[in-house]
Amino acid sequence: MNKNIAVIRGDGIGPEIVNEAIKVLDVIAQKYGHTFKYTDADMGGCAIDKYGDPLPQSELDKCLAADSVLLGAVGGPKWDSVPGNMRPEKGLLRIRAGMGVYSNNRPAKIWPQLASASPLKPEIVEKGIDFIIVRELIGGIYFGEHRTFGDGEKVSEDVMRYSESEIERIGRIGFETARKRRKKLCSVEKSNVLDTSRLWKSVIHRLAGEYPDVELSDMLVDNCAMQIVKDPSQFDVIVTENMFGDILSDEASMITGSIGMIPSSSLGATSNGLYEPIHGSAPDIAGQDIANPIGTILSAAMMLRYSFDMSQEADDIEAAVGAFLSKGYRTRDIMSGGEGLKPAKCSEAGNLIAAEIKANK
Repeated sequence: MNKNIAVIRGDGIGPEIVNEAIKVLDVIAQKYGHTFKYTDADMGGCAIDKYGDPLPQSELDKCLAADSVLLGAVGGPKWDSVPGNMRPEKGLLRIRAGMGVYSNNRPAKIWPQLASASPLKPEIVEKGIDFIIVRELIGGIYFGEHRTFGDGEKVSEDVMRYSESEIERIGRIGFETARKRRKKLCSVEKSNVLDTSRLWKSVIHRLAGEYPDVELSDMLVDNCAMQIVKDPSQFDVIVTENMFGDILSDEASMITGSIGMIPSSSLGATSNGLYEPIHGSAPDIAGQDIANPIGTILSAAMMLRYSFDMSQEADDIEAAVGAFLSKGYRTRDIMSGGEGLKPAKCSEAGNLIAAEIKANK
């Protein structure tokens, strides 16, 4: 099978971790007889430096023409002083809107080899951490009107807006995802305060009638944040709006031991998805070959599974990551919590995981 993958290496550690994911994809291609063509696209700070724009139309067009997009990370203090509408992160909002990827799926799963690295008590971790957050991605306060005004004292406002159709389409993703897992869906909102959340809740409950096999529950976002720490085993699928999902998914990633382990997929009406680790660009360790590439490698596995319908190939990558961890190899961020662990640099991790794929017959 031939696939064109747009590659956004981005800023900070982005180029390093993407290079390791491509190394793994190349081994998969060779093993299974596929051809992956990579088209480089610039976004973020590197695009600002090159074009004066965090995502020029020419670079977005490359992504739209591809079969899917693999992204490293963008941003860094170098670009803190640029105007707000031109910050590197604006490239992320533009590509999500441009590609129409309205559903961001972030798994929160602890690898058994990393159980001791979780900040939660062992008895909580033993109950299991395996849920997914389905986050609406191109609506809400991030995409509403933003303005600052006033001649004397400055006043700022950010508008949160959702339509029934926007809520319904992400709600269906939540229900369909739950159907493929343990058939439990928790809808998270702030309906005791926000009109948008009251609309959210009513639409989700209306949809529930179409999914009688899925157990639906409601939870206020502040309570959800507490429950993720108190007892994450109670969750299967969480569906929520953009800002709440942004915050909760970062919290969820930390209870699994390292933010460097977590992949994500962003999908819309087509199979052309955006795949990226959930961590940032980590400019403080860029260029030192010590970043954890596993989140990016697992994002590539999600791309194979959800955009290319290559489930066996995705399973192969995930099994290789498991073997890498079982043999005691660790990047710097996951070195704590065990004896006999073997340090691995970013490039070494990519090599070792690729070797496990080759060895797995």
